[in-house]
Amino acid sequence: MPIAAIPEYLGNDFKSASPGQRFGMYLPIWTARADQEADVRKRAEAKSREGDEVSALLSKGMDAAIAALRQRDRKPLAGLWDKSDFASRQAWRDVCALSKGDIERMKALVARQSEQVSTFGASDLLRLQATAIAPFTTGLGNEHPLENGFAFLTPYGLPYLAGSGVKGVLRSAAKELASGQWDSKEWHHAEDLRHEVHNKQGKHLFDASDLDVLFGSEALNGENHLRGVLSFWDVIPQIEGNSLMVEIMTPHQSHYYQGKELAGSTSPHDSGSPNPISFLTVPPNSRFAFHVVCDTARLQKLAPDLANNERWKTLLTEAFEHAFAWLGFGGKTSVGYGAMGRDTQSEAKLAHAQAQAQAAAAHAAKMAKLSNNARLVEAFVLTCQNKVAQLRGGKEKPNAEIHAKARALSKAALEGADWTAEEKRAAAEALAEWLPQVVAVDMKDERKKLKLAVLRGET
Repeated sequence: MPIAAIPEYLGNDFKSASPGQRFGMYLPIWTARADQEADVRKRAEAKSREGDEVSALLSKGMDAAIAALRQRDRKPLAGLWDKSDFASRQAWRDVCALSKGDIERMKALVARQSEQVSTFGASDLLRLQATAIAPFTTGLGNEHPLENGFAFLTPYGLPYLAGSGVKGVLRSAAKELASGQWDSKEWHHAEDLRHEVHNKQGKHLFDASDLDVLFGSEALNGENHLRGVLSFWDVIPQIEGNSLMVEIMTPHQSHYYQGKELAGSTSPHDSGSPNPISFLTVPPNSRFAFHVVCDTARLQKLAPDLANNERWKTLLTEAFEHAFAWLGFGGKTSVGYGAMGRDTQSEAKLAHAQAQAQAAAAHAAKMAKLSNNARLVEAFVLTCQNKVAQLRGGKEKPNAEIHAKARALSKAALEGADWTAEEKRAAAEALAEWLPQVVAVDMKDERKKLKLAVLRGET
């Protein structure tokens, strides 16, 4: 059984390791002594001339047989720590599956990002949701024993799209839109140098374009650099099907790309055999959450027109949609990988959830400032509001939940020694307003039973 290049005490069961670890450190594709011995025995058992030859070698001892077979020109025995092609094929299958722990970590990372973005003001943040409509891959250029690498987020071992990659794609999209060839009304002046950049002493340094202000620029005048106002976060894909995918590329002229001679020529031709090469991808329908944070204070100083009415968001949203449709993210975008579609439905759900969270936080902050008695009144009002939404125009029967809560609130306000006159009036107003909306009662009778006039101080 091929082994990973790790200490023996770590064992060989890496099912609980992350995909990144199984693809890297714990990749069991290297030939061990046991693999050599198993191969020698298999060859010796063959009913062939080669089997007889290997059997004769094996009679001299396993070491002698291994040494002799290692020297063969045809079908030589694999050496210790040589890559095993069979194990490599198996490794591709093993690395794809996500364990329960991987899925939990993936969701936790996205939840952490959501918690972090809640600390920014709405005017400082742009958040877009997208769904992959083609396989997504990145990090293919990373060195790896299996020909093509892949970008995993350390130390979690999960696929990710680096924020720097997002920025590069968005800059390219913005430049295309600013070129005037895509009929963009928002980006048509984006490359005009119309923003003055000054140092701390107020000295004019150079002029910058919208693109320079948003994304930054190097050495505009040979001396000064401009840091962009936008920060792009890493993206953690929510992987569809809880498994990565293996794709195949089959170059037909590999000798040409490698600079090798084939059939007397180094130029590309069809004499070479196709060479299937595997690589990892994130499957279609996986979900991507993009976060961009803007330093609005600097933007207001450098380019006020981009800050006004949050115009920077309009520009960037158009750049994102152009990138989703035409450029793609990650690697192999020229052949269709990395294409995405904006998921406005998920964005609406996210915005609704965020609004609910903000409302809950505001309510909690409001409740914290109230007295215990005022909290009882607010709690009754909130319960009634929720019940109204639940009943959708209907009403509860008398003596049910809300009616009982109303009586309890009235009793507490009437008998509580620590209730102020203002708190009693607030309780009376809440009961008078909300009880008839939720419960089918005669309010003329209920006013007397609940003693609302007493609570108001009218008697």
